[in-house]
Amino acid sequence: MVSYAISALLYVGGGIVVAGVALLVAFQEKLVYVPVLPGMTKAYPITPARLHLEYEDVWLTSSDGVRLHSWFIKLFPDCRGPTILFFQENAGKVTLQRFYAIIQRIERTNVSMYKNRYGESDGSPSQHGITKDAQAALDHLAQRTDIDASRIIVFGRSLGGAVGAVVTRNNPDKVAALILENTFTSILDLAGVLLPFLKLFIGGSGSKGPKLLNRFVRSPWSTIEIIGEIRQPILFLSGLRDEMVPPAHMELLYGKAASRNDECTFVNFPTGMHMDTWLAGGDRYWRTVQSFLEHKIPEKKEIGSHNNINGNIISSFYNLIFLFFLCDCLFTLSALLPLCTTTSISILELGTPRL
Repeated sequence: MVSYAISALLYVGGGIVVAGVALLVAFQEKLVYVPVLPGMTKAYPITPARLHLEYEDVWLTSSDGVRLHSWFIKLFPDCRGPTILFFQENAGKVTLQRFYAIIQRIERTNVSMYKNRYGESDGSPSQHGITKDAQAALDHLAQRTDIDASRIIVFGRSLGGAVGAVVTRNNPDKVAALILENTFTSILDLAGVLLPFLKLFIGGSGSKGPKLLNRFVRSPWSTIEIIGEIRQPILFLSGLRDEMVPPAHMELLYGKAASRNDECTFVNFPTGMHMDTWLAGGDRYWRTVQSFLEHKIPEKKEIGSHNNINGNIISSFYNLIFLFFLCDCLFTLSALLPLCTTTSISILELGTPRL
């Protein structure tokens, strides 16, 4: 009788586990992507206009036909500084406070933020779709004529860092540098951190588990697998009190990247948590970003100013030639005057001809 009861409990327990895992597999996108936080609406409570920022509402279309909404802000009309393409975390809408801070704290920088099928954008988020969205956002910036398209910096936080790593690896000719903040090595590694029992079924390349469910994960976002293929400069910003993504993930990403790329910089912030590293880091955080941009993506000398200088030099050269010519004529004329006894020479006007 006892053995029967134990067997029944095992069957019931096993059934619950199987059912739970099946639900996780079926609704995994709902766990990975959270476009609207509980208690909030899809609409934006604050727009850049409320922060008195001049901005553009930019509508893009991804290669699979999904309509996307983004904001683009120029610091001032003729700003030719770097342009930051910002990819947000997995939950909620774009944080305008962060958007505003980038504009205010990083000198001479334009910012573009798009909503990866969140907010006013259409479609449902997935790794396949978001990758296409990110490419559309980058392509839009690359074809703009009012920015320096050779100085586009991809900046991603958390899931946004995984997105940014993909688009940076895929576009070495369009992305000048990459900034990652509190990004995970992969969803496969992170799943076991957030839901410990999943370590029995899911794991990344360094996992010792059986990885039985890896093939069913539709959004693995394996940043650790591609970070070593990126050749552009990379800045890693890590909050050591991150309660969502263990700081060890950022260290692993940096180690993999730095082993193949000499242009990598790692900076940690002792009091930084997952969502507030940029606040907890204070001035040091922004000085780090500013220094990275200045040293890795230096400002180009204005071609127009060189043209003006060259034009002035050429103009001065021609004026000098004309002056020598005029002096020569006057010298010759003064030499002829004593010889002209029967002819009077009257100089009515000596003007400078127009060039």
